[in-house]
Amino acid sequence: MKERPNHRRYIEVLRSMTPDQRLSKAFELSEFTRALFVQGLRARHPELVPEEFAKLLRSRLDKCHNRND
Repeated sequence: MKERPNHRRYIEVLRSMTPDQRLSKAFELSEFTRALFVQGLRARHPELVPEEFAKLLRSRLDKCHNRND
């Protein structure tokens, strides 16, 4: 198993937060992850015009949703 030297501290920080703060942090991390995904996809496909890129992005994001259907 991979070492996680800061895991205990991470849990302490989460427990010290209010439910609203935890939810806000979850949204913040989700948006950050999405922005990284978009930036990486754009770096791999710099040749696409905005309309083509938007279509590709939607296609890739669709693959991430509803995986339990």
